[in-house]
Formats: sequence, structure tokens, C-alpha cells
Amino acid sequence: MFLLDTNVWLERLLGQAQAKGVGDLLDVLSATEICMTDFTLHSIGVICNRLGQRTVFTEFVQDTLIDSGIVMTSLPPEAMQRVEMMQMKCHRIYYLPRK
Repeated sequence: MFLLDTNVWLERLLGQAQAKGVGDLLDVLSATEICMTDFTLHSIGVICNRLGQRTVFTEFVQDTLIDSGIVMTSLPPEAMQRVEMMQMKCHRIYYLPRK
């Protein structure tokens, strides 16, 4: 399972510098291998709203959660402590490099 964070999704949604890299990643993963947190979903909603991109958010929810079946999860505080450890051990969390 790959947990994609807010910035990964926003790269693609807003057509930023790493949008192609995110697209490539999404092309090789199946929806059942991808999850996002409820915090990520809410953050994307807030950012899209601030940018006047409400339609982008609505389409994102339809495409990712409803049509594709990407899993939305909630991480309790105890799990957040393990995120860094999991990244170091498994490299299963995908972060885009910042330039």
C-alpha cells in the first residue's frame, strides 16, 4: 500500500513541475495499492477552494475515491509516529523531490 500525501496529489491536480512524475506513478499503481488520509482530502479541498478551483476538487473526489476506489484512511497519532520509520525501512511512502 502506498500512502500518497497532499503535495503529491496537488502536483498532478494543479499541473505543477512534477505533474508528469505523479502521472507516471499513478499509471504503474493500481487503485487498490493507493491510499490517502482524510486529512489529505480535506487539505486538497481547502487549497482548491482558496485557488478558486472547486470544480477540480469535485472531479478529483469523483475520479479518485468514487470511480477508482482509492482507499481513504485515517491515521491515529500512534500511526503517525511510525510513518517516518516505515519510510526509512520500506521506502513505501512516495515523496516528490523538491528542486
